[in-house]
Amino acid sequence: MPFQPPDVLLLGPGPSPTSPAVQRAQSLPLLGHLDPAFTPLLDEVQARLRAAFGTMNAFTLPLAGTGTAGMEAAVANLVARGDRVVVGVHGVFGQRFAEAVRRRAGDVVVVAAEFGQAVDPEAFAHAVAAGPTKLCAVVHAETSTGVATDLAPFSAVARSANALFAVDCVTSLGGLVLDLDRLGVDAAFSGTQKCLSAPPGLAPVTFSSRALARSHANPDPVPFYFDTKLLTGYFGPDRAYHYTAPISMLYALAAALDELEAEGLVARERRHRTVAAALRAGLAPLGLQPLVPAAMALPMLTTVRYPDGVDDKAFRACLRHRHGIEVGGGLGPLAGKVFRVGLMGHGARMPNVLRALGAFGDALVAAGRSVDIPAALAAAARVGESTVVSSAATKP
Repeated sequence: MPFQPPDVLLLGPGPSPTSPAVQRAQSLPLLGHLDPAFTPLLDEVQARLRAAFGTMNAFTLPLAGTGTAGMEAAVANLVARGDRVVVGVHGVFGQRFAEAVRRRAGDVVVVAAEFGQAVDPEAFAHAVAAGPTKLCAVVHAETSTGVATDLAPFSAVARSANALFAVDCVTSLGGLVLDLDRLGVDAAFSGTQKCLSAPPGLAPVTFSSRALARSHANPDPVPFYFDTKLLTGYFGPDRAYHYTAPISMLYALAAALDELEAEGLVARERRHRTVAAALRAGLAPLGLQPLVPAAMALPMLTTVRYPDGVDDKAFRACLRHRHGIEVGGGLGPLAGKVFRVGLMGHGARMPNVLRALGAFGDALVAAGRSVDIPAALAAAARVGESTVVSSAATKP
């Protein structure tokens, strides 16, 4: 029998819910990846990714693979054996970037912060100044903790050292206004399954001209799949065969980017911030606390501490099986201590906030806790309503 997935509300760290329009697009009939009716869609996708990244980089494209493929592409092209690379690490995905550099035989210098805290720009600057540095890298939106990084001071450090600056935007692309050209970002990568609300399987990447020059001058072999010259051959005017592009995934991404363009990045960011504030307001009546202070928190990913005595697996199993909701568990040193709530893209809606808070309260009651679910729902609704009213009042 054909597989029929259960109806699950995806409120974890990814994938996020997809809209009916994206689902319809993914089901369209296939075309060949070199078909003249298909290749104009590639041009449209690339142009809209430039807008989402806030860049004019010619090398901006959807690489086949998840966000990790985008990270591997950045490392493979920009790092040669022995290159000194300074990486800000305050979560699992900063650790992953550092490990990718090690596997490329780069000289990794880690500037670490506690999970749930931000990397200190001054400590990062000291590390960069301690030796000739080829590449600086940070995670803009650390999905394992929910911490947002202010990119400006790190970009300034990289520029002062004449180093390239690479950024993991996996969770921020499509949820926050990015302005990578203004910030001086040389390379960035993302994934389609977070705030873009397309299925997982594509990694939007963008390289500046400086990054492309470094890639072309790299003395070490770059894997065939990630070779920027070969990728440009397919995604440029020559349409030279490189690999078979995932047609249905590109249909879906094009539809998701249509929705992003129609809503506008500023409005999209505002919506994410509204639902995040509403969620935070509803946590306290349930006896829950966010891991990250609001000033440094991501709007699309909230990490929540468990009260003493609440079992992670039992809590999340209750959400999944009784309420049809998926949230994420903690990673690394936070495993078993927190759960992660993603309100991303199509899923960043007030009804989902209220449904989630009610389910959290029920799961806590099942764990023996005393909570005030009506107060949680009321607190969240007040924030959502006041934000909508405030936004309407400021429109011209």
